[in-house]
Amino acid sequence: MRNKKDKHLGIEVDRELHYKLHYISQYEGRSANGQILYLIRKCIKEFEDKDGKIELPDDLYS
Repeated sequence: MRNKKDKHLGIEVDRELHYKLHYISQYEGRSANGQILYLIRKCIKEFEDKDGKIELPDDLYS
């Protein structure tokens, strides 16, 4: 069941991108959703390693 406090992100992708995402995620043993989360986390880590930690606002969880 989905955690109501988590954010939902809906995106549209073309058929080729969709197919390739599923192909890679299956190859790497992840769901497509898991693959997207992995890539987002990887991107954020690379950014923070290069440009510094992104500080969260105090009211993020309010």
